[in-house]
Amino acid sequence: MTEERSQGVARRRGRPPEAERSQRRDDIVDAAVTLFVAEGFEPVTLDRIAAAAHVAKRTIYTYIGDRTEVFLAAVERLRERALHDARPDEGLQGLARGIVFALHSDDAVGLHRLAIGEARRFPDLAVRFYDDGPRRYIAALRERLPEHDGPRAEALFALLLGEPHRQRLLGLRPAPDAEEAAAHAEGALLALGLTDDSTA
Repeated sequence: MTEERSQGVARRRGRPPEAERSQRRDDIVDAAVTLFVAEGFEPVTLDRIAAAAHVAKRTIYTYIGDRTEVFLAAVERLRERALHDARPDEGLQGLARGIVFALHSDDAVGLHRLAIGEARRFPDLAVRFYDDGPRRYIAALRERLPEHDGPRAEALFALLLGEPHRQRLLGLRPAPDAEEAAAHAEGALLALGLTDDSTA
């Protein structure tokens, strides 16, 4: 019997199950977000992320990639949750609520601050943050608008952030709860005349 088995630790051989891989990836992203939000981009190394996530550095490379890819994985995870949590039967209204709730959250605001703060030193990070974040949200809104109206999708996205998001970035207000996010989204839709009838 090996020492590992004698201590009750039996390592699996081969590729981990998908659920285990997903959880490990989430653990890495969670650890990275905590560090990024607290300290910024440059001070946070892969070694520190690995230590915080209790994984080997090579595991991060295997599951995600370098430090930039880890940051973008956090942006992608927020987006996927916002877009996939919106039920298809809720249409534009459900998507708008999901975007407000996701992008006004503590994690999203922290990542947004980081992207702004590091934009001059890491311009590629800023470009990819915009492409993987705002640009994709606008595209999703456009898909649910009548005639796939691009300018109105951009206007709606701006309203879904709005003054409350500016205040969030400055630390002047807390993250909204689900009810507050729904009210904000509804106000943005009404401001553009996007009622249930207009988006059917």
